[in-house]
Amino acid sequence: MSDSLMDDQYTNSVAGKINVGKLGMTLIHEHVLVDFIGADKIRPDRWNHDEVITKVLPYLLEIKKKGIESLVECTPAYLGRDVLLLQKLSEKSGLNILTNTGYYGASDNKYLPSIAFTETAEQLSKRWIAEFENGIDGTKIKPGFIKTGVNGGPLSEIHQKLIKAAALTHLKTGLTICSHTGPALPAGQEIEILQKNNVSPSAFVWVHASGSNEDFEKIAKNGCWISLDGVNEDNVDKIATLILFLKTKGFIKQILLSHDAGWYKPGEPDGGNFRGYTTISDKLLPLLKQKGFSEPDISQIMVANPANAFAIRIR
Repeated sequence: MSDSLMDDQYTNSVAGKINVGKLGMTLIHEHVLVDFIGADKIRPDRWNHDEVITKVLPYLLEIKKKGIESLVECTPAYLGRDVLLLQKLSEKSGLNILTNTGYYGASDNKYLPSIAFTETAEQLSKRWIAEFENGIDGTKIKPGFIKTGVNGGPLSEIHQKLIKAAALTHLKTGLTICSHTGPALPAGQEIEILQKNNVSPSAFVWVHASGSNEDFEKIAKNGCWISLDGVNEDNVDKIATLILFLKTKGFIKQILLSHDAGWYKPGEPDGGNFRGYTTISDKLLPLLKQKGFSEPDISQIMVANPANAFAIRIR
């Protein structure tokens, strides 16, 4: 997408519509709060907004100082999605924050509501479309993308249904589909389902992308987004080498980067061990520059790609 086209494209942040050209440097897969108690037990009174804000806000202000302007918050419904909390954090930090619609089937369906087992893909998609059209949980806050998730092996019947529901939702809303996936095998199967439902792979983010160089090249040729979203202190060299490989193969315009960090955990003292969001700014980007990446290359990955990936448009 050219800069001029970006000026005409938008996404939804928790503060309202935003031109994707204004997203700036973006971390595309992070978490504020995640509650692992299970879909049948989760409830919003398990955490206190003020306590979460006290813990999390310094980490958000830290990345704002480093030039990060937007954060894509990937916690789905029934795992701790709290759009009013995110709205407060956006206002206090000055960051653009995106939230999501959709259901998460990975971890063997522990975080799926009962309706995910009984309703059709069409019925599920209507629920997600309603959040896009009307707002989430009685608010006016609308999703900026679809978040779903599958197990790492061949897609089960219910996970196939989730991906079909995501495809149907995309065709009505233009929301990008971010699916917790991992290996290339389920990624390829997800792309097949999307294509059967007339959705381009360019609307699909291969979340937690992993595999051999051959796996990456095979899946990337479909035109999907390659989300290298687990950046941490221990894998910076490995991630940089993979990014260089993808660049040499012509896929630099499909790379997305993030940490999959954060994780305030209700039920643990002070929310547990919270990991910050700075390794990309502090370690990975300088290493890429050492490897010959230019400022335009860095801007492509950190600014242009997120804007293109999350622009709301039917593909």
